Amino acid sequence: MTDRLTSVREIIKTVLPGVDGVLALRSGPGGIVAPYLFSKEHPEELAKLAIWPKEPVPDTLKIILKAHPEAKIAIVCRGCEERGIVEMYKHAQFSLDNVTLIGLQCLQDEAEFCRCAKPYTVHAKTTIGEPIEGVPDSLTDKIAAMSADEKLAFWKQEFEHCIKCYGCRTICPQCFCNICALEDEIWVETGRLPMPNPSMYHMVRAMHMTAKCVACRECEETCPADIPMAVQFRLIARDVKEMFNYEPGAIMEQKPPQLLVLEEGDYARTGLPH
Repeated sequence: MTDRLTSVREIIKTVLPGVDGVLALRSGPGGIVAPYLFSKEHPEELAKLAIWPKEPVPDTLKIILKAHPEAKIAIVCRGCEERGIVEMYKHAQFSLDNVTLIGLQCLQDEAEFCRCAKPYTVHAKTTIGEPIEGVPDSLTDKIAAMSADEKLAFWKQEFEHCIKCYGCRTICPQCFCNICALEDEIWVETGRLPMPNPSMYHMVRAMHMTAKCVACRECEETCPADIPMAVQFRLIARDVKEMFNYEPGAIMEQKPPQLLVLEEGDYARTGLPH
């Protein structure tokens, strides 16, 4: 871990002179790790550089580029984060013209922690570490093997634990609609716990995540009720792969299925940015 951390730090030092900042993780007070924009003006901050635990950096990139679209930013990203950045780019959240991707290949234990099928970057020109093979997702495989009735019973029981904290939506780098249907009382009643129909929140969100989930598991890690919602999205991703031959974040030039059918007028109705 120390050697890899040193390698990341050295690459950031090399990149810093040519950009406005490098977005990576930093260890703060109490050992809390969070995204941080390292700058050439404060090179001493690199002593606090961190690479684990994994924290979401794509959303921070979006916030920075929304406020400063001309900024030149480099970002240290893992495979899932790189896929998230690619999908956000495809959905016009920002331009990648001034973004430099620094790929951080995951270690075996990190891949196993995330049950990750693709713990490596493919678009970054600069990478740290060697890519490893993906690991099996036994939990997703187990639920995939259930009958339709068993799946229905399983998810109904899991969703009953939901406290509607919106943590999964807030942490997700792919949730960026201008108008969120999950705050519309037509679909999700507000001000009541437990929810009259807890499945509705998750079904609406699952529909919106179709062909967008990059398997980062941030939603699952954030959930205080321990709902394995990443499994839900990974099962949907398998269907999308089979039906449309599309994997979110895999191919830069390939348009998402939903963008192939949406016309300009449809964007106005959905509230999606364009």
